[in-house]
Amino acid sequence: MAVVAALGAAVLYALASVLQQKAAAEQPPQRALRVGLLVGLAARRTWLAGIAADGAAFVLQFVALSHGSLVLVQPLLVSGLLFAVPLSVALHRCRPARVDWSGSALVAAGLALFLVVAQPKQGDADTTAWTWVLLLTATVVPAAALALAGRARRGALAAGLLAASGGVIYGLTAALTKVVGHLLGRGVLHVVTAWQTYALVVLGVAGMVVVQSAFQVGPLAWSLPTLTVADPVVSIAIGAFAFGEHVASGPLSTVLELVGLSAVAAGVYTLAGSPSMPGVGYADDRDPHVQSATSGPVTPATGAPRAPRGRDVQPEDAVEAVEAVDAVDAVSPRSTSTGPMRSSKLSQ
Repeated sequence: MAVVAALGAAVLYALASVLQQKAAAEQPPQRALRVGLLVGLAARRTWLAGIAADGAAFVLQFVALSHGSLVLVQPLLVSGLLFAVPLSVALHRCRPARVDWSGSALVAAGLALFLVVAQPKQGDADTTAWTWVLLLTATVVPAAALALAGRARRGALAAGLLAASGGVIYGLTAALTKVVGHLLGRGVLHVVTAWQTYALVVLGVAGMVVVQSAFQVGPLAWSLPTLTVADPVVSIAIGAFAFGEHVASGPLSTVLELVGLSAVAAGVYTLAGSPSMPGVGYADDRDPHVQSATSGPVTPATGAPRAPRGRDVQPEDAVEAVEAVDAVDAVSPRSTSTGPMRSSKLSQ
């Protein structure tokens, strides 16, 4: 039951990430790490479809954590990438790239090695109040620091820092979800009177804002790998040290477990850079390194600005084009013998 539910959640979480990133990337950058980001996204059908997939995935994750350990369920969520690649290939009617096979093989082999060696088993349904204090301090403080650092950066570094923050928060919310699932088995009254329920809601919203901000910065290749790796690593640590879940701990077992997790991480980052993954070809027109805000898209061969499409060329556009041709002529071997190859219409 736990394995089937976890695999179903993995597929839906992968679908949700693709849909949410597509919508979040279109939001203004000043909304990052603000509730206004969610308000703007709520008007987008694509994002709402992603949230629906997220909700269904959470239900399956809730079921999985109610029947299995954090050490078992959370790593299985990584397998969502194994489903995302063939779905993307089928959607775009293209052939899978070589990195798709190698990345998928690393993820599958790494997961199998870790789970076989670790032999995860259920631990305690909850932990002590003192352990919760330590656990919240050890996760919320680093998550906040990573989010603030990500907000002060731009590009891939910002996306990675925000995704790492979201991964830490999601690892903590997985632990809270497990506790709330146990409380629900004892009755609704235990759920509504437990602080873990309200902490789950608050941290769930915070995690959503941080992750949507990571998706907003750029393509999934910038954020999804870090998010995908950080979540299970934090969850495994919480399950083993806070809930007493069984993880094989001998010298050889520990080495093999680390090898397995390293293979999973390598596979995730390999798949994230695959051309088959959604969002890899994304170009953010807010990034001055990708596109100039004043000159428009550049011509790939020369770096010269193209004339804007969809309207008549204005006089200032012609001046810019002349200057661009002059710049190309200055470095072109042909200019030394034939002179500038300028259009007569532009030179008038």
